[in-house]
Amino acid sequence: MSAPLIGRLVVVGVGLIGGSFAAALKRAGQVREVIGMGRSVESKRDALALGLIDRVETDWAAALAGADLVLLAMPVGQMDEVMAQLVPHLPLNTVVTDAGSTKADVVTAARRRFGARIGQFVPGHPIAGAEKSGPQAARADLYEKRRVVLTPLLENTDAAVARVRDAWLACGAMISTTSPEHHDRWLASVSHLPHLLSFALVSELAARPNAEEIFNLAGGGFRDFTRIAASHPEMWRDIFIANREALLAELGAYEKELAHYRALIEQGDTAGIEQALGLAREARNAWAQRQG
Repeated sequence: MSAPLIGRLVVVGVGLIGGSFAAALKRAGQVREVIGMGRSVESKRDALALGLIDRVETDWAAALAGADLVLLAMPVGQMDEVMAQLVPHLPLNTVVTDAGSTKADVVTAARRRFGARIGQFVPGHPIAGAEKSGPQAARADLYEKRRVVLTPLLENTDAAVARVRDAWLACGAMISTTSPEHHDRWLASVSHLPHLLSFALVSELAARPNAEEIFNLAGGGFRDFTRIAASHPEMWRDIFIANREALLAELGAYEKELAHYRALIEQGDTAGIEQALGLAREARNAWAQRQG
C-alpha cells in the first residue's frame, strides 16, 4: 500500500471547515496523523472525541515538528495573529495553506508574517460550507464536487502548490486557480453579498413589533433565502470588513437593480416585471444546469 499524501497534518481551527478537511483525508487514506490546534478547548475536545483529529496540541513547536501541511481554518480576522505565532516554529519543508473566504487581506498578513519564507504559504479557499458550525457539523463528504480556489503566489514552488492541490483533490474537490484580487471581487458578488442580504432581511423582520407573527407565517421561500443567516457571525463580520470595498461595490449594483424593480412595480409595468423576472429565471436555470 502506498504512503499517504500527508504524513502529519496540522489543522488550526477544527470546526466545520478544518474538521471536514481532516475527515475527508482520513476517509481517503491520505493522511497518517492529524494534530488539532485552536483557541476553543471545547472544539478541540469534541474534534478528538469525534475522531476528526488524532491529538490535541497547544505548543507550536511540538505540533509543527515533522508536519507536511498546515491548514489555517479560523476566521480571517485571526489569521495575522496565528501566523505570527506559527512562523517562528515552522520547519523549512512544511507547507501552509488557509481556508479563508477573503484572500487579499490574508496574503497581506502572510507577507508581513512569513517575510522571506512567503513561498511556504499557498493561499486557498474551499467554496463549501453550511450554516452549522463546529466539529459536530464536520463531514467527510463536504468537499465532494465542490470548488476550491487556489491563489498561488509568485514565490510558491510548483511542489508547494501541488501539495495543497493534491490534498484538496483527495477530498473530492474541483480546483480553480486565480489571483487573490480576482477571487475577492468574484466572491463578493456570489457569496458575500447574498449572506449580507440574508442577514439584513432576518434582522429587519426580527426588529418589527409583530416579528413572531411574521415568522410563524414564513414558509419554504423564506427558509431557503435565509438559511445562510444562521451562519457564524464572527466569521462573516471578518469577511464583510476584510472585503468591504468589493462588497460595497456589489451592494451598490444590487441597490440599483432593486431601484429598477421598484420603479417597475410603482408604474404597474406588468410586461417589464415579467421580462425582468424571466431573464433572472433563465440565468438561474442555466447556472443550475451547469452545476449538474
